[in-house]
Amino acid sequence: MALRDTAREHLDGGSFDVLIVGGGINGAVSAAVLAGRGASVALIDRGDFGGFTSQESSNLVWGGFKYLENYEFLLVRKLCVSRNRLMKAYPDNIKPIGFLATLDQTSPFPRWLAALGALAYWAIGSFKTHRPRMLSASKIESVEPIIDTSRAQGGIEYYDAYLTDNDSRFVFSFVRSAMDVGATAANYVELVAAKRVEHGWRATLRDVDGGGTDITCHSRVIINAAGPFVDDLNQDLGPRTDHRIVYSKGIHLVVPQLTDHERVLAFFDDTRRLFYVIPMGLRSVIGTTDTRVDSPYTEVTDDDRDFLLGQINSRLDLETPLTAADVIAGRAGVRPLVVKRGAGDQSEADWTKLSRKHEVEVDSSRRVITIFGGKLTDCLNVGEEVAEAVEQLGVPLEEDTGSWYGEPARATRTEFYRQARLMRLDDLRRKPGVEPLTDRLWRRYGRRAFQMLDAIRQDPAMGEDIMKSADYLRVELHLAAGTEMVTKLEDFLRRRSKITQVIPESEVRNSPGLREVAEILFGDDADDKLNDYFGQLPV
Repeated sequence: MALRDTAREHLDGGSFDVLIVGGGINGAVSAAVLAGRGASVALIDRGDFGGFTSQESSNLVWGGFKYLENYEFLLVRKLCVSRNRLMKAYPDNIKPIGFLATLDQTSPFPRWLAALGALAYWAIGSFKTHRPRMLSASKIESVEPIIDTSRAQGGIEYYDAYLTDNDSRFVFSFVRSAMDVGATAANYVELVAAKRVEHGWRATLRDVDGGGTDITCHSRVIINAAGPFVDDLNQDLGPRTDHRIVYSKGIHLVVPQLTDHERVLAFFDDTRRLFYVIPMGLRSVIGTTDTRVDSPYTEVTDDDRDFLLGQINSRLDLETPLTAADVIAGRAGVRPLVVKRGAGDQSEADWTKLSRKHEVEVDSSRRVITIFGGKLTDCLNVGEEVAEAVEQLGVPLEEDTGSWYGEPARATRTEFYRQARLMRLDDLRRKPGVEPLTDRLWRRYGRRAFQMLDAIRQDPAMGEDIMKSADYLRVELHLAAGTEMVTKLEDFLRRRSKITQVIPESEVRNSPGLREVAEILFGDDADDKLNDYFGQLPV
């Protein structure tokens, strides 16, 4: 909490080059690039960082193979280039992964055409992934026996990438990067009013977690990175834009691990739309759907759940079909899709064919930059376009050396692994199906992981698991308390970690280590934070 209090003090009466409203992937990457290039940056979100659309993704970093069906070759090329850059910059966080697509009578095209598309996709992506291949039904059954191939024509295998941790933690890594070079960032701070003044804006902000206290700051430029709420915010700020947002709802279901093969299984559902089974450690994630909605606020309905379970049960050869009782957690969010103003309500459009591109618009007279759309894969492109827009508005930036994103240098990684090996870090804890501690701490924390080694050396208890069913060390909680701006228990359980996505809530509630988690994170406020999250203290 001290970190957030300090940020709030810097905001109050502060003057910044840029005020970014919205701490999802667009706002986070904008803060990282601008702060990394010398601008004074303030980043706020009325909820938690990565706490809305950005926490409901498929955790995939992909070029959009399925967008080839709509002939969006330039978009696919742009996404593939961004995917390649991310894989190179984040080798421990973003890993190549195979997609095994089974084609049956619901497929909209034959196997040979899918294979041709996969070859084209490989070429568009500059051959940076493994070569795709065409598979017979018998070959699919031999490499992935869980798939029911009785109605299959065969299939294809192609490659993309995925986040080995969770999406919102990846978002927070950009926020943390921005803070490390001087940005002021605060979650649970809302923009309630903004007035044009000479040389920029005077913004009134409200600390929604601190009794509703109002503070003010000045900014030369405002960046609207409010995701699905960009249109609402622009109504208040007043810029003219050529685009607007419409909503597509997508859901995922987290279930026990269906296959221990580290690959994505792809199928066409009965509506001829692709859906996937995606690995998440010892869990599998089934999704996603694509449904037109009119509100950004969504949830997994009974119909959503029953549809996905029915689709996957009919395509897998399971001993016992999946039921609602197998669902550990649900993920529901909206894609903010970009359409031209004056294009009508899109009610007659083929919803699944609306473009997934982003747009960055600049209103020079109002000094407002608006980011429409966007996704995890495209984040570096968004950041660079925002930086160009900020310079266009007269805010000078330093040369872009690329230091604002990516993992630490290989030599730093080598030194961490050397120190971890000398202290036998991986011998502290071994669990079946769980990655070694050295890999996990480096992947999650980078340079900050050196602090953990020091803490464990001084106190071996810091290297103990704090919750039996969750994969978290005591030292990680102490680091989160000091450096990750955890304001509510959900921030840690859902976003800085993915505990509540992979462990049933009843197990989390009754974990003997939960109280200590809250005490480390919140000190004397632990009971209040537990009550806020669960409604009552765990038994």
